[in-house]
Amino acid sequence: MKNNETLVVALGGLGEVGKNMYAIMHDDEIVIIDAGVMFPKDELMGIDYVIPDFSFLKQNEEKIKGLFITHGHEDHIGSISFLLQMVNIPVIYAPNQACGLIKRKLIDKNIAYDNLKVYTEDTVVKYKNITVEFFSTTHSIPDSHGIIITTPNGRIIETGDFKFDLTPIGPMSNIHKMSDTGKAGVKLLMSESTNALSPGFSRSESKVEEELQEIFERCKGRIIVATFASNIYRLKHIVETCKKNNRKVALFGRSMENNIEISIEGGYITDNNTFVSPEVSNTLPDEEVCLLCTGSQGEPLAALSRIANGTHKQIKLKPNDTVIFSSNPIPGNNASVSKTINKLYLQGVNVFVNNSENELHTSGHGNEEELKLMIRLFDPEYFMPIHGEYRMLKKHQDIAIECGIPRDHTFLMQNGDVLSITKDGVRVKENIVADDIYVDGNRIGDIGNVVIKDRKIMANDGILVAICNINMETHKLLGRINITTRGFVLVNENEELLKEIEDVATKTVNNELAKQNVNYNDLKSQVMQDLLMFVYEKTGRRPIILPVILNVKK
Repeated sequence: MKNNETLVVALGGLGEVGKNMYAIMHDDEIVIIDAGVMFPKDELMGIDYVIPDFSFLKQNEEKIKGLFITHGHEDHIGSISFLLQMVNIPVIYAPNQACGLIKRKLIDKNIAYDNLKVYTEDTVVKYKNITVEFFSTTHSIPDSHGIIITTPNGRIIETGDFKFDLTPIGPMSNIHKMSDTGKAGVKLLMSESTNALSPGFSRSESKVEEELQEIFERCKGRIIVATFASNIYRLKHIVETCKKNNRKVALFGRSMENNIEISIEGGYITDNNTFVSPEVSNTLPDEEVCLLCTGSQGEPLAALSRIANGTHKQIKLKPNDTVIFSSNPIPGNNASVSKTINKLYLQGVNVFVNNSENELHTSGHGNEEELKLMIRLFDPEYFMPIHGEYRMLKKHQDIAIECGIPRDHTFLMQNGDVLSITKDGVRVKENIVADDIYVDGNRIGDIGNVVIKDRKIMANDGILVAICNINMETHKLLGRINITTRGFVLVNENEELLKEIEDVATKTVNNELAKQNVNYNDLKSQVMQDLLMFVYEKTGRRPIILPVILNVKK
């Protein structure tokens, strides 16, 4: 039986900055927008990535028509390699730069996929019920697009990441196509909310270009620039500025090398002769060298952090070096960035950071007035803020209401929520399971909250192991219980405490072995309980207690 409603399913990107993923479903057709990853916060110990829950897509696998990528940032393409291992995706449409990044990612993961297609702003993809079109946007990576999805119940717009820069380094947003689409009628606008809390308009990339040019003209020693490797237009400008100032560029950091290589292949960076190897850069006069490196967020293993620590194998700082941070700290990274900056100052080099005096960075996301402009251009009947923490989504909802959209036509959603669109309007429907899925090494989804909780306990209070040698035929404890700890106390300085712990464990084991019917699972549980109570009373700590029973026959 034909289903006349169109569903919008939020699989990721709501209440968080990262793992963007949405599904549009009408009858027996599903199109997916983006498949991003989120990098874990500190409390997710040992976790490499957080990805969306693909359960809904797996359950409706036969309905999937394709995956459509807005642009090539990790929070929009990072989980593609995991998705392809779990769900059959017939085709992936992505813009040119994103295609290059996706291909590299799939090669690294040894995943064979041969139906990756490049789209442009003029591409139209038609299915039975759904038509997909595109409009170009300005962002910090080339080939960024928003997506127009036409369904039997009206047009849905997903903006992707955007800003409105009237003097960009790259191409401008296609304001005309946005306006024409708005005039034709838009049922639902799904608009990104990253900078909803920032008033006014964002700074133009051309202002950053001017500031960098001035610093390059003033500085006579080596220049070391740390920026986001994914900000291709910034990299392009730095390369062009180096050429104007007779400097060669050496790259440091794998992601920086990959992005530059893909940008050269895609034709975004055309002057390949400006680049030299790190070894060659060490032989050139200081005033002819620029080092372009990762580490703008203070990442401990990134190139700039190792340079600041003096542990980089190829680069040692010199007193006349200048280090430029062409970035802002991502929320949560302020401490690590400050630590790196302090180490650079201790080495005696000149440091420039983005502030009111030095405009060295601008966001690729639109501020409040740009979000208003997007709403005005599309003039939607209904509005759903996406891509942001809850406070950002709430502020964006308020902005939409200011722009004349009735409050009951706006939807503040969470991951797993479903919108139903019909000829009569839009309403919230039932929700689906859309939990965070943790990736740890090669393991996907088998690390749950219980494991994370145990890791936190071990990190905070350590682990205590009680090894018991027991003859299970005679139910006798053989010898002393061996108490081993890691991250709990220093063994050499706490011999008396460890002896008391051994005595408590020995008493508990003997009491349990004296029972008529010995249950060794109950024995383990009792040892854990008694030791945890004793240790907490003595130390105020709650380590992981791990009883180990070895069956020894004598």
